[in-house]
Amino acid sequence: MESGSGEGFESSAMDDYESLISTTDVEILKRAWRNEKAAPEILQYEASLVQRSQEQIQLMEENIEESMGSGNDPLTVSLYQMDLDRTLFLLRSYLRTRLLKIEKYTSHIQKTAEIWDRLSRQEQKFAKRCIDDIENHLDTSVLSKLPDRYKSSTKQSIISEEDDMIPEPQLDTFVVCRAKRYLGAFQLDDSGESEPFDMDTEDVCFLRYKAIKPLVYSGQIDLV
Repeated sequence: MESGSGEGFESSAMDDYESLISTTDVEILKRAWRNEKAAPEILQYEASLVQRSQEQIQLMEENIEESMGSGNDPLTVSLYQMDLDRTLFLLRSYLRTRLLKIEKYTSHIQKTAEIWDRLSRQEQKFAKRCIDDIENHLDTSVLSKLPDRYKSSTKQSIISEEDDMIPEPQLDTFVVCRAKRYLGAFQLDDSGESEPFDMDTEDVCFLRYKAIKPLVYSGQIDLV
């Protein structure tokens, strides 16, 4: 009886794992990671995907522990571990890439509501701490020693009409992109003077990010 129960439990765990790796979440996470790495600006936080990935990682860890305890083939266990390591790497790199962008463009992100809403709650808390730390550091080390007209951390002087001291992502940067489906002809700029550009399924092109930004947002184009 005990042997049969053990085999049934092991079979159930294996079924759970096979079901897990047959899902597309790892591939979706890989695409989200690539898009975030290649995009000059911060993209929408993939909350549901991150949560599912964390749940899958937990299940993978449990399956590996159970497999090791039941004496499974070490090679099989190592393959499971490779899947786990790959998913962990993708998730950690995805989150780390976003934090680096937040650190670099904190003030720009905060002053634009649409961009601010792309962050998770935890990322928003992190961004606020970054802004407070930067402003305190600048005030203590530099701004407090300057004339009043130059004490702004966002403008070169009080006569500046715009926040010309805030770094912004360069949306005119060229990126490599791939069409996920036939997109037909579309304009690459707002002037309407250029020839319409045509992209078919799986076409790989080198284009300005600004021209394809809406298609990246809608998931019709992936960055490579």
